Amino acid sequence: SVAVARILLDHHMDSVTIAAALLHDTVEDSDVLIDDIREQFGDEVGEIVDGLTKISSLNFRSSTEEQVENYRKLLLSIAKDARVIIIKLADRLHNMRTLEHLPADRRESIARETRELYAPLAYRFGMAGIKADLEDLAFKFLETEDYKTLTKKLRAKRGQREEMINRLRVPLAEALTDSGIEEFEVTGRPKHLWSIYRKMKARDKPLEEIYD
Repeated sequence: SVAVARILLDHHMDSVTIAAALLHDTVEDSDVLIDDIREQFGDEVGEIVDGLTKISSLNFRSSTEEQVENYRKLLLSIAKDARVIIIKLADRLHNMRTLEHLPADRRESIARETRELYAPLAYRFGMAGIKADLEDLAFKFLETEDYKTLTKKLRAKRGQREEMINRLRVPLAEALTDSGIEEFEVTGRPKHLWSIYRKMKARDKPLEEIYD
């Protein structure tokens, strides 16, 4: 719960969201009731924790009929308070970061659900960083050998990539200054692993021919 709260702090979430994140497993993992949380922490925190408790047991890899009902419950929880799904996304990110501790069949199931459901949700909520992390972690557990190969190749080219970014930074900074813009920062980042891998597959090209 603390790890989930830290992820949300990094995204500058409000104190109610952080409180709910710290409490999100309480009802499921102890004898504390939602009414107890409402009484001690207020209705707003209580409602979010209640929403998280209700969606914690949803299984999106069940029969079609069950899945439809589970998606309905998920959408209802989002409609009540979008912070429910934001905490759930942070929780899923932490789950994915510690996924190696689970049996292989559970790892695959959770990774696939992450790729198909939670990464697209993160994108829809404008949380591009979490989306990228979720996709890369799912890639790690679903296409393990390809993930290892690509990671090794990218690591080998890191110096070359950083040198290119530094070369681009200077003319961009000069152009911005010449335009009268004073407060700016020019940074670069590599495309995330899953995105590179998909582009390699779609274009049938090696890493060396993927330039972005």
